[in-house]
Amino acid sequence: MPDATNNLGRALGGWVLERMDVGGVIAARRFARSQVVTASIDRVDFHAPIDLGDVVVLAAYVYDVGETSMRVRVDVHAERPSEGVRRETASSHLTFVAIDEDEQVRPVPELAVETKRERDLRRCAREAE
Repeated sequence: MPDATNNLGRALGGWVLERMDVGGVIAARRFARSQVVTASIDRVDFHAPIDLGDVVVLAAYVYDVGETSMRVRVDVHAERPSEGVRRETASSHLTFVAIDEDEQVRPVPELAVETKRERDLRRCAREAE
C-alpha cells in the first residue's frame, strides 16, 4: 500500500522487517504453544524490491530449538497478481524465546524433523545461517 512505500514506490525495509518479525512470532508461537518474544534477528538480506501493488507472501518455519528458544527462518516473496510471477525479496533468521503466563522463560518441545521436505527446509536454513 502507498503508506508503506518510499518515494520510489517500493516497500520500506522497516515495513518488511516488521512483517518478518510477525511471521516469525506466529511460527514460533504455534510451535511452542505459548507466548514468545523476539530474542534476536540475524542479518536480513534484501534480495529484490517489493513494488507498490505487489502481494507480499511470507513463509516462516521453526528449524532448530534449544531448551527455551527456537530458530525461525522467514522468507519473503512478492507476487504480481496480474502476471502470476513470484520472486524472492528478503530472508532472515530470527530467534524467539518461549515464555509462560508470568513472562518467565519456559521449555519448548523437541523438534521432530520427519519428512524429506522438513529435512530439506532445515538443511537449507542451516546452510544459509
